[in-house]
Amino acid sequence: MHVGSLREDWRLHEQRARPHRPVEDRLVSIFIAILGLALLILVHEAGHFFGSLAVGLRPRRFYVGFPPAVLKTTRNGIEYGIGAVPLGGFVSIPGMLRPIPHDVDRRFAHAAEEAPVLVGPIDRVKRSLGTAEPSVGLEALDELELALRERKLSPRALSSAEKGLTELRDALGPEAYWKAATWRRLVAILAGPFSNIALTVVLLGILFTTVGGNPSQVIASVSADSPAERAGLLAGDRVIAVDGDRVSGEGLGDKILGSEGRPLLLTVVRDGERLEVGPVTPAEIDGGYRIGILREGVGLPPLEASWRSVEVTGIVTKEIVLSLGRLVTGDGREDVASPIGITRVSSDAVQEGAVSFLWVMALISLSVGLLNLLPFLPLDGGHVLFALLEGARGRVLKREVYERASVVGIALVVLLFFIGLTNDIGNLS
Repeated sequence: MHVGSLREDWRLHEQRARPHRPVEDRLVSIFIAILGLALLILVHEAGHFFGSLAVGLRPRRFYVGFPPAVLKTTRNGIEYGIGAVPLGGFVSIPGMLRPIPHDVDRRFAHAAEEAPVLVGPIDRVKRSLGTAEPSVGLEALDELELALRERKLSPRALSSAEKGLTELRDALGPEAYWKAATWRRLVAILAGPFSNIALTVVLLGILFTTVGGNPSQVIASVSADSPAERAGLLAGDRVIAVDGDRVSGEGLGDKILGSEGRPLLLTVVRDGERLEVGPVTPAEIDGGYRIGILREGVGLPPLEASWRSVEVTGIVTKEIVLSLGRLVTGDGREDVASPIGITRVSSDAVQEGAVSFLWVMALISLSVGLLNLLPFLPLDGGHVLFALLEGARGRVLKREVYERASVVGIALVVLLFFIGLTNDIGNLS
């Protein structure tokens, strides 16, 4: 889900005339768009994975795609796999929540039904979860594991019991997330959204270094029924002078904006020939004078491109945050898009070319990162909020508090999805 200024940033693209494309091309572009979105999710999960490793919260699994596994291997206690469903990925951090007796019931109920003699060891594990000393729980688990080995259980009961043993050992072990210092928990969680934000900076840096820095004198496209089209300007024309005065890329924009609607005579180079085009009368649009052209960009030096990418990321971040604020007050509903709308915009960008696609991927990556920072469980921002609260209190909040907060957070996410979905259905043409 994307909330914010994606439609505003993409408005110019929507206003361009699009050529008719075969169904096959459309399907390919949708497929590429879905892969691009999956990559953004994978980057997010990779951030959690490497962030957790960096602070000693060793993940148990890291998958590209979702199960069932097509290929998997275990190294240094971590299961790496490729899932059959190629939609992003996931990382499993041990002990995200403090275990409670219900976790024991959920995993060992079938074993207790098939072998009533296990009820005693299972009850001791449940009682141990109420103590403050994790070693007590680990000792009870060892006892239960020995008892399980002496009983013949069905594959279903045995599989559930083995998963329960693994989950509880992880939750009671020294690498459990809920037991870690606040700063370690924050690093593990914030590494996900910050990876998406960092990817945005990298993608914008690539664009600014190659084609997206300063406007050139070369016209990339001419808007339909614009002053430029009526005057005879064409894509590929290179404007070298305005009213006889030679201009640079920046100078051309200044001449048009400063014309105050006065007709301009443009000197262009077309197919090696020097031509006079005009007069072109700029029209007042959105508070400024324009003639309806888009120009090719000139790449910036790496250092300047890096700074520009950070600057633009900050500007767009502010716009997205303001959009969220408007949504809270009841406005800004039209700024919400579901995965359907995001895929549509992304596939359109694929058809426009690599530059457009990278630009849209950068915006979506930023939106994914910022959306996950909202302070609601199960989003990353919710985990950050609870880690800070528990750090301030000096003790862990009850599991019930987490569960109730998650219900509220999920309801809000579902509401945003529904709003975005209704927007996207209404915009389908």
